[in-house]
Amino acid sequence: MYFRMAKRMLFETDKRLLWKLFWNMGFKGMRSVQKHKKRLKRGEFFPPYLYISIINTCNLRCQGCWVDVAHKQQKIEVDALNRMITTAKKMGNSFFGLLGGEPFMHKELFDVLEAHPDAYFQVFTNGHFITDEVAKRLRKCGNVTPLVSVEGSEIVSDERRGKAGVLSATMKGLQNCLDNKVMTGVCTSLCQTNIDDLLTEKWVDRLIEMGVMYTWFHIFRPVGPEASAELALTPEQQRTARKFVVDMRCKKPIIFIDAYYDADGQALCPAATGFTHHINPWGDIEPCPVIQFAKESIHDERPLDQVFNESAFLTDFRKTAAENTRGCIILERPDLIEGLIERHGAKDATARQTALAELNVARSHPSQYAPDMEPIPERSWAYRFAKKFAYHEYGVYTKHFKEENWVLPDPSQPRGETNGENATDENGEPLYKIGS
Repeated sequence: MYFRMAKRMLFETDKRLLWKLFWNMGFKGMRSVQKHKKRLKRGEFFPPYLYISIINTCNLRCQGCWVDVAHKQQKIEVDALNRMITTAKKMGNSFFGLLGGEPFMHKELFDVLEAHPDAYFQVFTNGHFITDEVAKRLRKCGNVTPLVSVEGSEIVSDERRGKAGVLSATMKGLQNCLDNKVMTGVCTSLCQTNIDDLLTEKWVDRLIEMGVMYTWFHIFRPVGPEASAELALTPEQQRTARKFVVDMRCKKPIIFIDAYYDADGQALCPAATGFTHHINPWGDIEPCPVIQFAKESIHDERPLDQVFNESAFLTDFRKTAAENTRGCIILERPDLIEGLIERHGAKDATARQTALAELNVARSHPSQYAPDMEPIPERSWAYRFAKKFAYHEYGVYTKHFKEENWVLPDPSQPRGETNGENATDENGEPLYKIGS
């Protein structure tokens, strides 16, 4: 399998792009993680990977979207983007995720990509704006990989994304990238309407046949103004997805990304570990894309490294998340996010200004953390090595987490009955440890 993967890399992708990938994202990316570890030992902080939503505008209206895509266009200007990326590079960072809205609707996107040939960018896109001309320019840049979102069959895609003809336009943009030998990935937000169609060997084989080099099956998260909770996966389905990815990594010549498990199959949250935080289109610094509250901004007069290092809000978020779950805190314990907001006076960073009201009515949902199930460790030696070296908990759960002796949230119960440390029932009575 590893030989087949290497052969695909060498013959199906531009060699210059391959070198950019291995040097800017691979070698320098590993180095950025090592610098992150050294900072943590000194009691300092700067995330080695930044998610940057460069624009809020999008041509689609997806179910469960938390971005204010219908609001007046807001984007991070080129000068601010360059300043932020330059500061991050000085801290050792080399790999950046660009989100939206739809990033290709940012008119100056290529100005940013071309200004930083020593960095590597992953652009999360629906593919609709990737013409042959755009794909040729991506190949010329060499330091960017589009991650194209495919959300199901033609019927499911139209329903999930709020527009007719979505899949054909997405596949056209994807094919333009592949025809130009651009390093390209495909991601899917797994939910009830697409898991049976796309979490299959048949779909993976099709991606390989097309020339797609990597794929990412992430889990639909019911958040935002229209959370679409009916689409959320059950714990059993999430476990099925984890097992599928682990098995396929040993079988198929395509790279599988995941962001929520370490090498031993233990759940983690990349924001809680400090691996990444998120910048929204207004420049606000948020814990992650789905937790839309902030205290600081990239437009702060202080240098960005100082802003991250001195943020009491982000520090408290990481501590609170690590103390209470190895999973997604906003899904399992939205009440704890409310507490964070109150303690720090964090602002609602959305244009709609309803994020706090959305938290108030949120119910608990299962996330990747399932302590009542056996972990599924990596079977592939390559993935085990990479995760052991670069992608793990960085000691935050060892330091903070109260082992697994608190009752987990029950998604079927009202918010007041959520179980956990310092939680109370609907009458205000404290909940206790299991067996106490």
